[in-house]
Amino acid sequence: MKVKKAQTIAAAALAVMSCVGLSACGGSDSNADGKVEVTVWHNSTAGDGKKYWEDAAAAYEKQNPNVDIKIEAIQNEDMDGKLQTALQDPNSAPDIFLARGGQKLADVVEAGQAMDLSDKVSDTVKTQMASSLSAYTIDGKLYAVPQAVQPGGMWYSKDLFAKAGITQTPKTWDEFKAAIAKLKAAGITPIAVGGKDAWPAAHWWYWFALRECSADVFAKAQKSKDFSDDCWSRTGKDVEDLLGLDAFNEGFLTTPAQQGANSSAGLLANHMAAMELMGGWEAGMVRDLTPDKKDLPDLGFFAFPTVEGGEGDPSAVMGGVDAMAVGSWAPSEAVDFLNFIAEKGQQEQYANAFSTIPASKEAQSVVTNDALKQELAVYDQASSVSLWLDTVFGQNIGNALNEGVVNLMAGKGSSADIIKGVESAAAKG
Repeated sequence: MKVKKAQTIAAAALAVMSCVGLSACGGSDSNADGKVEVTVWHNSTAGDGKKYWEDAAAAYEKQNPNVDIKIEAIQNEDMDGKLQTALQDPNSAPDIFLARGGQKLADVVEAGQAMDLSDKVSDTVKTQMASSLSAYTIDGKLYAVPQAVQPGGMWYSKDLFAKAGITQTPKTWDEFKAAIAKLKAAGITPIAVGGKDAWPAAHWWYWFALRECSADVFAKAQKSKDFSDDCWSRTGKDVEDLLGLDAFNEGFLTTPAQQGANSSAGLLANHMAAMELMGGWEAGMVRDLTPDKKDLPDLGFFAFPTVEGGEGDPSAVMGGVDAMAVGSWAPSEAVDFLNFIAEKGQQEQYANAFSTIPASKEAQSVVTNDALKQELAVYDQASSVSLWLDTVFGQNIGNALNEGVVNLMAGKGSSADIIKGVESAAAKG
């Protein structure tokens, strides 16, 4: 295995070196106008988010007329696969690209495909984004610049809760089950799930694991892939118990997560379901799927409920940090562009465009959306913030985990099968 990794690194290094002196070497070339060309891959394919990247590129080009920023929007569910292929060759790879963190980023770093940004980022990045940098630091080196902090939890419709007679958001699992019963009695679908894309369904398993397992056991599993503790069995049972409540939207296994009004996010946006368990991008996603493309006035947020007997810290949260990495072959202008969009003004524009919490502390005062303010309060009080488990484990193990959870929900597998699948994927490396 070590030989294969060494060969991968050597191949990547050779590919980068082969670009020196050539007239064509991917997005970092000079174009026909003699400008330095920088390609950027992001995952916002519509609405204000897509426009933000276009406007940011235009603003940077105005200050730097010798640079041409090429923005390419790629559907989120397609990003990992396309990026993994593109990064094998600097001729096809973007100069700046979405970084997921965890093992996914570690694999890119190990392959020699990401630039060490430790001494290249601005003082603004180092100070205003200090609390987010650890998510993209490997062996003491920084490999991405954060854009937004996106802790997950329960997003809900205040209007539908009120219609069902729910006066307080649930804090415990028993209270959560009671809320589900009230919603069903009122003829309201309690929970939207985009099972077609696998990861939204798997998030339920992730969160139960965070509540069931102690911090030490949870952290140990992320490093050693050791799932022998009883908490992992309880996690699967929690998912099975949830399924027994019949709380999900009809056809949830074939429902997409974010694409169109009939997606799980669309069901919440159009008051066809009362809740969705999702990451911090939800407010912006829901906004883009409302009929008027405006913030959902009654959108609220609350922390994932505690589980009786669970050994996890009840204030622990799970989430991610949106960030952008730079290819090891990229020109210095790529780093300069990331420093540019890290400044307060750009971070405020980013937050407004995506309806999210900016990574920059000094820009977080721009957040006025009630749901996002509730989310930020939960994040600020968290004892720890863990990355999504499929991100932590990387592509192969993460996919096996997500597939195992979906199979369980589809009645094609068991809780034990989830662990077996993860352990089998881990053994393959």
